[in-house]
Parts: sequence; structure tokens; C-alpha cells
Amino acid sequence: MTDPATQESYPVPEPSIVDPCPPAVRNGQCPPDGFTNNHHQQAKAPGQPEPFTTGQEMKITDSVEGEGLLESSMRLKPHEAQSYRKKALWVSWISIVVTLILAVAAFTVSFMRHSASAFGFAFDATLDVLSSVIVLWRYSNAAAVHSAHREYIACVVLGIVFVLSSMCILGKAIHDLATKMPPEVGEFLFSVSIVSGLTCAVLAVAKFMLGRVLTSRALITDGFNSLVGAIMGFSILISAEVFKHHPDVWFLDGTIGVLIGLIILAYGVKLLKDMVPRVRQTRNYERFE
Repeated sequence: MTDPATQESYPVPEPSIVDPCPPAVRNGQCPPDGFTNNHHQQAKAPGQPEPFTTGQEMKITDSVEGEGLLESSMRLKPHEAQSYRKKALWVSWISIVVTLILAVAAFTVSFMRHSASAFGFAFDATLDVLSSVIVLWRYSNAAAVHSAHREYIACVVLGIVFVLSSMCILGKAIHDLATKMPPEVGEFLFSVSIVSGLTCAVLAVAKFMLGRVLTSRALITDGFNSLVGAIMGFSILISAEVFKHHPDVWFLDGTIGVLIGLIILAYGVKLLKDMVPRVRQTRNYERFE
């Protein structure tokens, strides 16, 4: 009778050892058994979720971009994305109308007052018109609001426009410095500089906010261009005021034009360097729009 009892006692621990393992793994608890390997494996399980989820989010972001979508596709609901898309279109239309008027006024000031800063602002305002047109194309298709390929194409075109515009600004500023052409000060110059500086600053803030929500490099680039326009507008005012009281500092206007041209050139080259490879990587996903 002792043998059967002992034989029946042996299979009893087996289910008690094997069965608690699944719930232990599920609940994140470790049974105080002598199986050290299982204990260490289960002890690591509770500590893994936090770093794993962080790494997983990074992988998800990379995978989303690798599949031709922007990061905004994970954070915005469809109706939210469309709402921000419409706001981006409205801001772009307003920017086109306002900066086109400012560009005409700035070109007039540039030729009448021989101001390199005014000429640089006029070209930057023209660039702002073109960049806003590119943003309009970028968000004209409602189904492509999260399209990475469309985003990168817009950025490449913006980069090309930036480089070409910077060449014209640098050429005009260097010419004025070489010929020692001082700017002429007038009330029209002051009015244009103040209006352009304030208007472009407001447009820049709106574009930066929308670009951050939509994770749009094109919108942020458009906002950067408006910010440069605001700086140029105020620089016209500063250089004209300095020249009014200190005529020997005639080169300040041309120097500011050179600096602005170099900044636009550097940004355009950086944009092309970053976006051209991404256009090639995502060109196969354009058909899903």
C-alpha cells in the first residue's frame, strides 16, 4: 500500500510546478521555487514594459515614415487633420495676397531708394509667395494630408527656390557694397518696413504652429521664410535710421542683405540635402494617395 501512495504522490507536484508557470508569467509574479532560470526570466518581465514601449514608439514612428506617412498620422484623428489642413490653406492664401502686395511695395522702395535690404526683402516676399503656393499644392489633396512623399517633394522645390533667391539677394547686396551705393531714407521706406515686419511676424507664428501640429517641414520652412521677411523688414528700418544719423555707416544696409542671402542659401542647401534622399525612399508610396 505504501508503493501506490508514493507513486501517487509523485505526479501531484508535477502539475503544481507546471501549472503555476503560465499565470506567473501573465501576472508578472515569480513563484519561490528552485528554478532560478525561470525566476530570472520572470523577474525581468515586469521591468520590460516601460523601456519597451518607448523603443516601440520610436520603431512605430520610423515604420510609419518608412511607409510613406508623416508622424501626424499617429496623433491626429481624420477630422482633426482635415481641420488643420483647411487652416493651412487659409493661412497660405492670406500669405500669398499680403506678401505679394509687400513684394511690389518693397521692389518700388528698392529701386527708388537704392536699398539693398529693401531689394532683399522684396525677393524674400516673392519667395514667400512661391513657398505659400507650394504649400497650397501640398495640402490641395485632402487624402494626402499625411503623405510623406508629397511633403518631401514640396520641401525639395522650396530648397531650389531658396537657393535661387539667395543668389539674387547676394548679387544685389554685393553690387551695392562694391559701388558704395548708400540707401536713401524716406517715409515710404519706414512705412513699408514696419508693415512688412509686423505682418510677416504674425504669418510666421501661424505657420510654425500649424507646421508643428501637422509635422510638416514644408509649413515650417514657409514659416521660416516669413520670419526672415520680418527680420528684413525691421532691418530696413534699423539701417535707414542708422544711416540717417551716421552717413559713414552706409555699408550696413548692404551687409544685412549679404547676411540674409547667406542664411537663405544655407537653409536651402540643408533642405535639399535632407529631403532629396527621402523623396527617393518614399516615391513608391505615392500611388496610395
